[in-house]
Amino acid sequence: MNINLSAIIIDAGELQPESAFWHQLLGGSIVKTATHHFLRIEGFPAVVIQLAPGHVPPTWPEGNAQQMHVDLTTDDLAAADMLALQAGARRLRPTDDVDPAAQKGGRVYASPAGHPFCLRSA
Repeated sequence: MNINLSAIIIDAGELQPESAFWHQLLGGSIVKTATHHFLRIEGFPAVVIQLAPGHVPPTWPEGNAQQMHVDLTTDDLAAADMLALQAGARRLRPTDDVDPAAQKGGRVYASPAGHPFCLRSA
C-alpha cells in the first residue's frame, strides 16, 4: 500500500489575496472556483486555497497555535525575502536573526491570511 500527499489545503477568509500570494511565491498555474483556488506547480502536491468564512488568522508565536507551517528553501535568501514581502508576507521575527549575505539560516513570515512559513537557505 502507498499513501501519497496529493494536496496541501490552506484556509483563508478571502481567496484572492492568499492564492495570489502563494502563486507569486511558487509560480505554477491557478484554477479558480467559487470556494477553492487550485495552485498547480510541477513537482509539488496541489496547493489549494479554501474559502473559510470567519477564518481567524493564528497569532503564533505569541498567541494561538499556528495551525500549519510551510518550509520553503531557496538559493538566494535575500531575493526570496524581497519577493515574499512584495507578494504580501509579513515578517514574524526580526531581520537581524539571519544574515542573507551568508545564505544560512531562515526567516519566519506570515502569509496574507496569517499562516506562518519559513524561507530557508537551500
